[in-house]
Amino acid sequence: MTDPNTARKIASCLSAGPGQKVLEIGPGYGSLTTHLMKQTARLFVLEKDPHLAWLLKSAYSSLNVICGDGLLFDWTRLRGDGYWKIIGNLPYNIASPLIWNLLARTGHCSRMVFMVQKEVAQRIRAEPGSRDYGAISVWVQNFARVSLEFFVGTRVFHPRPRVDSAVISLTPFHPEKRPKEVEKLAQLLRLCFQKRRKQMSTILRPHWSGSLEKWFEKQHLTPKVRPESLSPGQFRALSRIIF
Repeated sequence: MTDPNTARKIASCLSAGPGQKVLEIGPGYGSLTTHLMKQTARLFVLEKDPHLAWLLKSAYSSLNVICGDGLLFDWTRLRGDGYWKIIGNLPYNIASPLIWNLLARTGHCSRMVFMVQKEVAQRIRAEPGSRDYGAISVWVQNFARVSLEFFVGTRVFHPRPRVDSAVISLTPFHPEKRPKEVEKLAQLLRLCFQKRRKQMSTILRPHWSGSLEKWFEKQHLTPKVRPESLSPGQFRALSRIIF
């Protein structure tokens, strides 16, 4: 990203205070880091490339640099006093799995701001019944409130990508309101959205039971509906019945 105004705008979406603990994922050459350093002295960056990590530490002596892969990082390490805020211009090819893992494993985070591919942002915030609604929509919306901050065109990058981007913010729910048995929910979403054009009665045939039939009746749903018709909360409740 080459436009400092866009970088400043993204950083401001995080609303970090002077004493706030902030983690930036994939800082690269520091286009966001420069602006985040002005918001808080407690800035940590997670950079996969050892050379870029060294450059960042050389440029900002007070910066806490962690050399590591975001997809392999142990997000349960984000603990301690208070809550973290997380930000990053995420590589398009890892944005969805990274956000998926972050939400499932990070219990001490009050806000996340990410720039992702526009289509990924649309899937994350999609509503039931829409064509963009899928597993990532259900997963994220069970863990956090999603807001679309603004769209980003291709001109602020060099070289220019072939797709537009979007900045989204996630406000995680209180731990008591998040899914407790996350693997059950993940298993159900994989099961349903790998066969999204089939009816729920067909998808769930191996798991069908009287209690499952009563659940559909109570939800005023016919078993013939397809996965995109169920809300995030309904998927969460259904996962507890099936598994």
